[in-house]
Amino acid sequence: MPIVNRVADLQADIQVWRREIHQHPELLYELDRTAAFVADRLREFGCDEVVTGLGKTGVVGVIKGRKPANGDFKVIGLRADMDALPIEEQTGLPYASKNPGLMHACGHDGHTAMLLGAARYLAETRNFAGEVAVIFQPAEEGGAGAAAMIKDGLMERFRIDQVFGMHNGPGIPVGSFAIRSGPIMAATDSIDIKIEGHGGHAARPHKCIDSLLVGAQLVTALQSIVSRSVDPLESAVISICEFHAGNTRNVIPQTAELHGTVRTLTPEVRELVEKRVAEVVAGVAQITGAKIDLTYERGYPVTRNHAAQTETALRVAREIAGEANVHETPPLMGAEDFAYMLEARPGAFIFCGNGDSAGLHHPAYNFNDEAIVYGTSYWIKLVENTMAA
Repeated sequence: MPIVNRVADLQADIQVWRREIHQHPELLYELDRTAAFVADRLREFGCDEVVTGLGKTGVVGVIKGRKPANGDFKVIGLRADMDALPIEEQTGLPYASKNPGLMHACGHDGHTAMLLGAARYLAETRNFAGEVAVIFQPAEEGGAGAAAMIKDGLMERFRIDQVFGMHNGPGIPVGSFAIRSGPIMAATDSIDIKIEGHGGHAARPHKCIDSLLVGAQLVTALQSIVSRSVDPLESAVISICEFHAGNTRNVIPQTAELHGTVRTLTPEVRELVEKRVAEVVAGVAQITGAKIDLTYERGYPVTRNHAAQTETALRVAREIAGEANVHETPPLMGAEDFAYMLEARPGAFIFCGNGDSAGLHHPAYNFNDEAIVYGTSYWIKLVENTMAA
């Protein structure tokens, strides 16, 4: 496999960085240690500029090529996410999390380390024209850190013309990549429902409005939106994942709460589902007599790859892994806040194989260090091929 030879030399260092970050996971925007570690490495590498505090704890390093840009794109952005998850690690690894209740269960430690490795190489060689902005982002896991960095002027301040992201993929063989043009990951919205019934004795249900029964009706009715309102050739998910009601076996509860998530791949289906959720909630309230309050909040938009940048990413991935090891992935119903960056600038998001590991957000998950050379080489060749000197 034509990985970059220098990256093979750097793998041991990149692995050390990855495991150091893994041992000290931090959540959302509270990334003081991780951001400082990243900024210190970028300064050591000789980046031309290192900016901290963008989007609260985001870090950006600027590396200038040997020559001025000679094409339409003068600055390329490469993004890695840095935050961990509120999960108790169960890997038993010698470098397992030292922070109880927190772990890197999504591989952001690997993403950060691979981009650091690419930054080190690019700062050494500078075999490209124009500039590279290496973007280390906080709060991907539900905090919209990408949007926060954009709001702080990420794209304008560093004059970014196009932007690329990468995520590890459990189940994808190490040394392989997966990508598609158009929607690659879903929009995510949240549903919060509060039900006010009329509680009472379990032996006298006719004197009550059973909030638990109302909640059960809602769960069933909401599922019918996907099966009966959404075109079967389109994609949508409604999952109610929390149901809280009652605290003893012989009392009909006065209140109940439901919390869930909605995933869609197109604006039209997103609009439809939001409308139908409100209609279903209103209908169940009418037929049961319960008071039901719905809060429907939109979250991350669809992660939509741009066609030209997807072709660029494909060519680079094939150069690294070989054509047989680069696949077109179907859209995934998970969400990714890199979507905000793809709304702001053209770009593409790719998956790099993590092998036969535990799934993302699982307490036994671990980033596969064998993937380092492929992900890091991809970043380097993406810059050198796109910003040819």
